[in-house]
Amino acid sequence: MFLNPVRRAGPLVLAMALAGCGSLAERAITTDRAIPVIDEAFITALTPDHNIDSPASWTAPNGAVQVIATAKATDVLVVYDGATGATLREVGSTGTAPGQFDRPNGVAVIDDLLFVVERDNRRVQIMSLPDFRPLAIFGTEELIKPYGLWVHDSGQGTYQLYVSDSYVAGEDADGEDILPPLTELNARIKRYEVQIDSNAIRANFIGAFGDTSPKGALRVVESLWGDADNNRLLIAEEDETYANELKVYDLAGRWQGQTIGADVFQAQSEGIMLRTCADGSGWWITTEQGKGQTVFHLFDRHTLKHVGATTGRMVANTDGIWLHQAPTARFPDGVLYAVHDDQGMVAFDWRHIASALSLPACPR
Repeated sequence: MFLNPVRRAGPLVLAMALAGCGSLAERAITTDRAIPVIDEAFITALTPDHNIDSPASWTAPNGAVQVIATAKATDVLVVYDGATGATLREVGSTGTAPGQFDRPNGVAVIDDLLFVVERDNRRVQIMSLPDFRPLAIFGTEELIKPYGLWVHDSGQGTYQLYVSDSYVAGEDADGEDILPPLTELNARIKRYEVQIDSNAIRANFIGAFGDTSPKGALRVVESLWGDADNNRLLIAEEDETYANELKVYDLAGRWQGQTIGADVFQAQSEGIMLRTCADGSGWWITTEQGKGQTVFHLFDRHTLKHVGATTGRMVANTDGIWLHQAPTARFPDGVLYAVHDDQGMVAFDWRHIASALSLPACPR
């Protein structure tokens, strides 16, 4: 989020299947760590002008998967084929009208709804899929500098939405953000309840939260994800001058006195997802945003114990990730999509992640 990305040299690459896809390769050495390497299933076209930030996937009635990514520099959504990585279309333009965007950042899909956080329009926009028809806009009265989001279905047409808000106290003489004092970090996460029926969409602001103690405070925030079944919310701390870690909150907004990742992360904490299994087990998938190499760390769903890390041959400087857990023809056990160096996206077959880390079977 606040990195100055280092671009990798090389031509723009069209989406393609990579040779030897999925085999456990030689082990990459990142400083003092030996990390298993897996091949990317594909890489999309690389488009530096877009500044791709975050992806989310949607499944069409015919089973085809589309991945929708935010392009925060060009104010559009880029839509990729979830099986091949081919670019399908671009949606939107710069502006404040419904269907337009100003620095779209966080994105999420649930059911046939697309939620997009716009940092510079200070709002959340809901669109229908597959037509990208604007349905609702909200948050302008509460959001200051929003980035990421997590949304879950609480039943009967009601959704709970959590939005990270990385507001600042100003800028210093060099144009760098000045963080507010701890006492003013009590509104880092905004909560909304969205109700949808045949007549209208209503978004109600529930409140804001953020711990103000030195260990629990959320200094710089973007990525977050929740586990509704276990009353848990993980929030990435992205102030590298303080720590590379994730804070553990409950869904009511209370810090649980615990952080994870500081002992294994060597770069900024970024994207977060959750792989769930039918027996209640699963893994948190988290992202270490190295400029030259992205590392994905997995933690046990319940104990939060670190269970391993893996990386790709190419993937680097990753902002957002999205786990498409449902089986597809190309990826029968699911697929992890990850932004690559602000320029495009890569995909990892879950079978190869599981094999690399010797994970137990995850029953559906």
